[in-house]
Amino acid sequence: MAPHQQWWGATGIYRWGKFRRLGHRRSSQRNIEPLGWPHTGNAGYRYAGRKALILGKVVLVTGVARQLGGRFVRRIQRDPEVDRVIAVDAVPPAHHLGGADFIQADIRQPTIARVLAETGADTVVHMDVTGTALGSGSRATVKETNVIGTMQLLGACQKSPAVQRLVVKSSTNVYGSAPRDPAVFTETTPPKSLPSGGFAKDTVEVEGYVRGFARRRPDVAVCVLRFANILGPTADTPLASYFCLPVLPTVFGYDPRLQFVHEDDVIEVLRTASHEPRRGTLNSGTFNIAGDGVLLLSQCSRRLGRPTVPLLLPAVTWAGSLVRTLGMTDFSPEQIRLLTHGRVVATDQMRETLGFAPKYTTAETFEDFARSQGPGLLPPEALAGAVDRIATLTARAAGHHPQTHSAN
Repeated sequence: MAPHQQWWGATGIYRWGKFRRLGHRRSSQRNIEPLGWPHTGNAGYRYAGRKALILGKVVLVTGVARQLGGRFVRRIQRDPEVDRVIAVDAVPPAHHLGGADFIQADIRQPTIARVLAETGADTVVHMDVTGTALGSGSRATVKETNVIGTMQLLGACQKSPAVQRLVVKSSTNVYGSAPRDPAVFTETTPPKSLPSGGFAKDTVEVEGYVRGFARRRPDVAVCVLRFANILGPTADTPLASYFCLPVLPTVFGYDPRLQFVHEDDVIEVLRTASHEPRRGTLNSGTFNIAGDGVLLLSQCSRRLGRPTVPLLLPAVTWAGSLVRTLGMTDFSPEQIRLLTHGRVVATDQMRETLGFAPKYTTAETFEDFARSQGPGLLPPEALAGAVDRIATLTARAAGHHPQTHSAN
């Protein structure tokens, strides 16, 4: 166990960070004495000889063992209106969580209801909806966490009168990818064909359960954020793993349009959804979240300096099975459809209703990701230099002096 962790009780409560000395002003890092588990609400802790008074927001976050969840926990606890952050996951995170209280609990189990009731959380941020397994987990474990875990969490939220706000991390995978798709999906555009499996089907089921919860608890503000493909220096997504391959298999005859959202913007929009809406905005409902603009897959490969291998669709399917078996990346059928037909979503509601403007465009997001990957087999600078040298040699052989040189 890391020296900055302290173990509380047999059910798995960690206290992260150093305790502050008594007399300091309010902080999530308090001099708290454990009274054992189970406890009831705030009465389970003593602070300076008296019961701790929770005056601000109490935010419960799931999926904190992943880098993105850990970053959000560290960021949200710095907000002055947040008094306490409860971090929940089935396994202890390898990264630091600041002053948050970590509770080791599997959201697939009914114990999450007890955790929610006894912490008195009023805001729940559900980030444990992902497309990749954590560690050596299997696809079946991921699906159970996505679907069964969401059902258990929503059931716990429904029973808790303290819950006032629910934020769910979803994905634009709910729209699928098909040859007859519209050029741009809005939040109300139905998919041409429902996803038949994988993470895309998980997100469709998750959003169905969330809509049912919203009907049963109309007093709770529910916000569903449909993120485009998340990229960044530390992104852990199937598409990020695909772009890390030394050679990129593509579908012959297709050059799909892709959208990205930077992981920094993911953190900020989750913060926006977790707080009370600013004047003139509304942060309950469903919103597409993506950076401005699009990139073609061919542009992405050139900016990474990685060669592509165009294959017929059956061969791409076979290659996907191969790299998935080797554990190189999760080259699922839904990702093959994305790399065939692409997907673009409208973000008008994100800007006009939610009041959020991403810091990074799609191109800037990919540029930041590419910088963190190092040079590929065909670095753009080296490729440009080779083109210039070939142009120079060709001009000299023809008896002409080159006037210009290629810049890219």
